[in-house]
Amino acid sequence: MPRKREHTQRYADALAALATVTRRATAVVDHGDDYAIRVDFVFGRYLLATNTDAGLSDDPDSESWWTVRFFDTGGDGADPSSGATPIAEARAEWLADAFDAVVATLRAAGNWTDSATAGAEP
Repeated sequence: MPRKREHTQRYADALAALATVTRRATAVVDHGDDYAIRVDFVFGRYLLATNTDAGLSDDPDSESWWTVRFFDTGGDGADPSSGATPIAEARAEWLADAFDAVVATLRAAGNWTDSATAGAEP
């Protein structure tokens, strides 16, 4: 999609925040007809972060809440459009709060493996 670079620049702070807390590479990726921030973990897990129902807003300073979703590909690292299974979701006004909430949901369900996601402690 032609605006991936633009969104990467626009969401540089969000990308840096997720990279810092997860100690993993972050990227703006295609998400349907829009974009999302993606962080890949081991064992075929990844998260997508968006701040609108469709994807990333054209205005990162908009009043939109963040949604962070964790997916499991069954260990194959598949693309989000290939039928990965959503395993947790959280919404919050701030990206960091949405991330913390989704990790808390994963922990409560017994789906958080510290060794699999080393460095992603909230």
